[in-house]
Amino acid sequence: MERSKIKVSSISVDELEDLCGKAEDAARKFILSRVPRRKVTNLIISVDAERNEDGEMTFDVDVEVQLSPTMRGFDVKRLVRDAVDESFRVIENYLGKGSEG
Repeated sequence: MERSKIKVSSISVDELEDLCGKAEDAARKFILSRVPRRKVTNLIISVDAERNEDGEMTFDVDVEVQLSPTMRGFDVKRLVRDAVDESFRVIENYLGKGSEG
């Protein structure tokens, strides 16, 4: 499992739901583009957001993958890290629309 965070100043509830869904889909598509679906025995992806008292949003991306025993030697930690990175690329691109950072 891997967790990372990114902060933004504001986002609407509808945009937040859309963004979290897109980030989750990005991680799933990334993993399934690297590993055949039948070789994935367990895949849990969650994208959560929390607003602090200053109004900033913190995003957490958790990815847990278990592969078939026939996938011995496959670098699962790297796969998870890259899937999390892909999710954050989607978040950053989404948040970058209409604003310069």
